[in-house]
Amino acid sequence: MIDVSAIDFEKSGGLVPAIVQHADTGEVLMLGYMNAEAVEATLKKKRVTFWSRSKKRLWKKGETSGDVLRLTSIVKDCDSDALLVQARPAGPTCHLGFKSCFGDAPGPELAFLGELQRIVDERSKDAPKDSYTAKLLSKGVLKCAQKVGEEGVETALAGAAESDDALLGEAADLLYHLTVLLKARNLSLSDAAAVLRTRHKT
Repeated sequence: MIDVSAIDFEKSGGLVPAIVQHADTGEVLMLGYMNAEAVEATLKKKRVTFWSRSKKRLWKKGETSGDVLRLTSIVKDCDSDALLVQARPAGPTCHLGFKSCFGDAPGPELAFLGELQRIVDERSKDAPKDSYTAKLLSKGVLKCAQKVGEEGVETALAGAAESDDALLGEAADLLYHLTVLLKARNLSLSDAAAVLRTRHKT
């Protein structure tokens, strides 16, 4: 994932800043500091671990609260003296209960698609009785596909002859139902985005 020996720890006295980003939404969750030992522990255990400057020891995020950060990737910047850590949080990242240490300020609007995927995943797993998502998934792939077809037609009609607000409303319905259909096939919006990324590269 990353060559620890390629990180320039010496430039800042043995520590480098590590920006933690939500792997699904791209939102910035927190800033911490890592030494070589912290990076190695993070890679080995797949749980984001920092060097605590106040406690003078390794500190695994969530070691007392259980709100760990599950590692997805680590990359270094162009000067090899800062890290970008992508992770999936298992609860609030901030000790004050916020999803981010920068408060509950909303991220980019497109970031909510990652949050939508998480919500659909959660509804699929927990199947609450009052959840439309859970009910739709329980009806199977064909019903989910039918709903996407209906919403696709309604979106096209709104685009051709209705207001911007109507088009946006139908587009939102289409994105939601597409997310549910993908989940019914054990796929995700991220998988579809990966295909788009590959097409762009080619």
